[in-house]
This record gives sequence, C-alpha cells and structure tokens, in this order.
Amino acid sequence: MKYDFETLIERHGKDSIAVECPPNGELTKAGFTQIPMWIADMNFPTVPTIPERIAERVAHPAYGYYEPRKEYFDAIIDWQRTQNHVTDLKKEDIGYENGVLGGVASALRVFCQPGDAILVHAPTYIGFTHVFTSAGYNPVLSYLKKDENGVWRMDYADMEQKIRENNIHTTVFCSPHNPCGRVWEREEIEKAMALFEKYQVNVISDEIWSDLILAGHQHIPTQSVSAYAHDHTAAFYAPSKTFNLAGLIGSYHIIYNKAIRDEVVRASKTTHYNSMNVLSMYALMGAYTPEGHDWLNQLREVLTKNTAYGAQYIKDHFKGVECAAPQGTYMLFLHCEDWCRAHNVDMDTLQKKGAEVGVMWQDGRPFHDPYGIRMNLAVPYSLVVEAFDRLDKYVFNAEKD
Repeated sequence: MKYDFETLIERHGKDSIAVECPPNGELTKAGFTQIPMWIADMNFPTVPTIPERIAERVAHPAYGYYEPRKEYFDAIIDWQRTQNHVTDLKKEDIGYENGVLGGVASALRVFCQPGDAILVHAPTYIGFTHVFTSAGYNPVLSYLKKDENGVWRMDYADMEQKIRENNIHTTVFCSPHNPCGRVWEREEIEKAMALFEKYQVNVISDEIWSDLILAGHQHIPTQSVSAYAHDHTAAFYAPSKTFNLAGLIGSYHIIYNKAIRDEVVRASKTTHYNSMNVLSMYALMGAYTPEGHDWLNQLREVLTKNTAYGAQYIKDHFKGVECAAPQGTYMLFLHCEDWCRAHNVDMDTLQKKGAEVGVMWQDGRPFHDPYGIRMNLAVPYSLVVEAFDRLDKYVFNAEKD
C-alpha cells in the first residue's frame, strides 16, 4: 500500500484525548497495553498534503482574523462533485462552521424555540443529546429497527406517529448514521423526505461521516433526493472525521435556501463562536486534493477490512452480543443485553472488564441503548485482532478458561 495504516503512531504526550483520557483507563491491569477504541478519532497519520499546507501557512507569522479564500470554496465544490456527484453547488451555498455540532445548534435556533419537540433517530449520537438538553429542546426518539437480515431500518410508521402526536417541525437526520453505521439508500431517504414534506418538517442533516463509506455502498446527499429536501435541509459536512482533523475545528454547511442560510449565518454570528480557524482552512485545502482522494480510497479498504473482521468475530464468538455490520463510519455498535442477562453482569461491570484488559471502548448507554457499547476500529488491523482476542479470552468467554 502507498500509505501506512499498519503502524500505530505514538500519541502519548501529544495531548490526545483518545490515549491520554480513556474511560476507566486507570483500571487497565499490568501487562496489557491500552488499545484506543472509544472516542471517534483515528489512530492513523493523515494524508501528507495536509501538514504540508498547514506548514506553508504557519510559515507566515500573522494569525489574525480571516475569511475563507476562493480556493477553500473551490475545493469543497470539487470534492462534493467527485465524491457525491453534486453538480449544482455554488460558493454562496457554502458557509464556514466552527464544528458540525455548532452548525447544528445554530440551525436549531433558526427552526425551533426552547421546549419544541425535535425528531431524532435512536440510538442517537451523544453530541446531539448534549445540544438538545443544553438548549432546552425536547428530543423525541424514533428507534431504528433491524430487519430480517440484521440491517438497521427507519420505522416510518413510528416516525409519522411521533411527528403528528408531538407537532414536530424539525428533525436532526444523521447520514451515514452514527453510531449504527447505516448508509441510507436513496429510496429510504426519499421516503423519509416525503414524510417530512407532508408535515412540513425542516431537516438538519449531519453528513460528517459521508466520506467514510465502506465497500459496496454509496453516500446519497440528503438534499439531492427531492425538491423539498433541496430547499428545506441544512446539511453539515467536514473533513475532520475523514482526515482526523477534529482538533483543528473546522466544518461547513451547504444550504441552498437563501432565507434559511441567512438566518443560520445570523444565528452563528450571534453566538460569537463561528470565527474562521485559518489552519483548518489550509487543512481542508490540503485534504480535498487528488492525493486526498487516493489516501481516502486506501483508508476505506482498511476500514472495510477492520469492521468486517470485528462484526464477524462477534457473530462467531460472542453469544448474546448483537452487532450489525456497518456500511459506513469506522464504528461497531454492540448490543449486549442477552449476554449480560445470561451471565448476570451489569453494563458497568462489562465496561470495566474491557478496560481491565486494555480494550478502551465507549459506553453506549448515552446513545440511548441501555445495553450498548460503541467501538472504534480505526486502528491498525493487528490491534483489531488483538482487541477481539482479549475480549474473547478475558471478557465474553472468560468462564471457559
């Protein structure tokens, strides 16, 4: 392979939350190294064109206030065209956002008032929950359901009932879905959008994972499926998940409806949080390049291999643990209810058992699954194998020893 996704880069002493502050990290027993499999960042070096562009900008010794330059917008337009087949995107449809969650919060201020009900699928990304509760909104959960093949699906009848009963006019839509890893098919999004149009529901679409699509799947931009979706959706993107740039803080919105766009921009300025991070601008321009495309294609191969191994291992070895193979992201979402009941183990204990042997996974209960665990498989393949071997020997099948 052209790029190295097999060597674990040393992140200790480099301010990384993933390795410096893992949950229950103090419980890891002597003799076990810690494998960072919780917070959603990757343990791979990013594409070289990113630090090259950052270094180019850092060489100029002034870092005041800035506006995005033309090259920034051109890079986004080209990336959306080549990655997502978007052909109608213009500079004025794009706006800088100091993080996707910040953009979501601004859009909520435009579409909602405190106390309003908001439709969101569950399991639910923990960041959405924090935004809802801190701003006084009322999240109404519509749980995804697995079909006969174990694929997560939207429950349209439940969605409609929740919208009607709670007089909902705003939804936060996650595409691809975090934490379940579903890459929605066009027909699925079309059906959801038809329902939203019927009840005049505005859509906030978090598409931060849209580049991390696993083999055999294709991201469909929410705004592309209908005229209503085009004009009633505020979509949010970022290179941060794709290229591991979350620490640089930089995202962008795509909003075609000028009236909505103007209000979202006004809301973000009112909070005074949305000033341009000049280094994130250069990072994006370094990412959205031909070399960035090549690097991403190789990364997708790595993530497809890692997640397929993990999902299959769970199916073959961990009786009582459910895990749908993801179609996008680099996350596995485990549901451990049957295993916990069969072994009389609560979720706190299960979480700690993993940490004791250095598997630093994430509590899935804040994602609205009382028996959930989220696992980040964006680590070298050898560590994926090692992590599941430890979970097999010391956690899920320990009594066999």
